[in-house]
Amino acid sequence: MLHGSAPRPATARKSAGLTGSVRIPGDKSISHRSFMFGGLASGETRITGLLEGEDVINTGRAMQAMGARIRKVGEQWLIEGTGNGALLAPDAPLDFGNAGTGVRLTMGLVSTYDFRSTFIGDASLSKRPMGRVLNPLREMGVQVSASEGDRLPVTLRGPGTPSPIRYRVPMASAQVKSAVLLAGLNTPGVTTVIEPVMTRDHTEKMLQGFGAALSVETDEDGVRTIRLEGRGKLKGQVIDIPGDPSSTAFPLVAALLVPGSDITIVNVLMNPTRTGLILTLQEMGADIEVLNARLAGGEDVADLRVRHSELKGVTVPEDRAPSMIDEYPILAVAACFAEGVTVMKGLEELRVKESDRLSAVADGLKLNGVDCDEGEDFLIVRGRPDGKGLGNATDGRVSTHLDHRIAMSFLVMGLASEHPVTIDDAAMIATSFPEFMQLMTGLGAKIDEVPE
Repeated sequence: MLHGSAPRPATARKSAGLTGSVRIPGDKSISHRSFMFGGLASGETRITGLLEGEDVINTGRAMQAMGARIRKVGEQWLIEGTGNGALLAPDAPLDFGNAGTGVRLTMGLVSTYDFRSTFIGDASLSKRPMGRVLNPLREMGVQVSASEGDRLPVTLRGPGTPSPIRYRVPMASAQVKSAVLLAGLNTPGVTTVIEPVMTRDHTEKMLQGFGAALSVETDEDGVRTIRLEGRGKLKGQVIDIPGDPSSTAFPLVAALLVPGSDITIVNVLMNPTRTGLILTLQEMGADIEVLNARLAGGEDVADLRVRHSELKGVTVPEDRAPSMIDEYPILAVAACFAEGVTVMKGLEELRVKESDRLSAVADGLKLNGVDCDEGEDFLIVRGRPDGKGLGNATDGRVSTHLDHRIAMSFLVMGLASEHPVTIDDAAMIATSFPEFMQLMTGLGAKIDEVPE
């Protein structure tokens, strides 16, 4: 969404069965990293399947500002990288818009360079805490100037000679892990990250693919120790990015909830660190058939056939949260239509996403007739399998708080609820899933923008 653009409300209504086959845009996490690592590597990187949402494009612009040459030719993105250790000081602040992944990983990447860089973002991103990334960078000798509470704008000044560190990640965060590893790329010696709870491992897999000297050991308790030898050479790669499982979640849950639905979603990333939602839905009784499972570029990929299902409430294991943290809003919507009670715990991370996602979800559910309880780190939803009474007959609008996942989740809810569901703004969906409206209506979903 462009800064300051006018809100675009949208309404979803009870729909007939969704049918068809769709391909989801490329995975957001891998797309960010493709621009970053391609921009840093020597030689040419070719990317197909890139997610062309605003968040990823902002990461590409930041890499261009530091010397990478990026252009699109047909369906491919071509990158001529600077070479590891050869990024240039940006002439102006790097504006990441709404991209939390982009800003945190790029902070790590440039922090150990002996120049000054400033990071800015939109109103939503400027409220999000950056201290979890900035603290380990400070340990490496980086000078940090930040707004109150370690928020944007942030200015970094790298040391003449950065120091490798051994850092134990204090929370389950792929962004913190990745930021430290990326800082280690331009640091002499071995940078070590200890990860007590495994999070998405795209950084490790992709760095190895680009030629970094990186090793991973996992002990009997599941604690991972990742070692990266700094100042090695990265070489350009050919990357085909599979479909984003977080974006897949929206048509997938819609098909489960709308009677008569039968859809196929092709080329979905099935990395085990990203499939918590699918596992949870299957435990709830979801008919999700995994077809044509295969390896592509070192990642697990498959097609998913999804049919309308009668769901039952479950208690989601707390230790599953890291593998589905972005999917709790849409899981909460699925739980609204499940028989019985669904309990979701360990959700404190949701309070520091694009919005306070936990409160935003609970408020939106209550506005649309759902019986739910919100706690400091939990959400309990009592379902209505027939959807009776759900939705809002008086045009009450869900406050999305500039959060794309809140917007898409509640539009999915309206496809199966008795009354329509209206959100206050659909404009920010473009940050992660620009094709959402067209893809959903193509399957048969009744979603319309509201004329103001």
